[in-house]
Amino acid sequence: QVRLVESGGGSVQSGGSLRLSCAYSGDTASRPCMGWYRQNIGKAREWIARILDDDSTSFADSVKGRAAISRDNAKNTISLQMNGLKVEDTARYICAAGRRTGQACAYDTWGQGTQVTVSS
Repeated sequence: QVRLVESGGGSVQSGGSLRLSCAYSGDTASRPCMGWYRQNIGKAREWIARILDDDSTSFADSVKGRAAISRDNAKNTISLQMNGLKVEDTARYICAAGRRTGQACAYDTWGQGTQVTVSS
């Protein structure tokens, strides 16, 4: 079983930056995909970034060039650095873990999320 706990959300002005962290514990070897989603009330969950067990990364077009994802194995954390934040980045950011088949991920474990609010 894998447990995920996010932190680092908050309120920021447009153009600002935030660094979100996801502390993971448990059988993480069974979940080689680690990623971030975001969701607003009444809207579908949107995938935005992932890092695989080989440290390869991928990003959604909506955040590409403004986001970076990294892993700290010593601290058992995944971080998402978001720069150039826009009002439309406002959402609850959720950490996810999942199984891997080739380059595809199937996420099945979720954190509670951390709220990010961007004001103009």
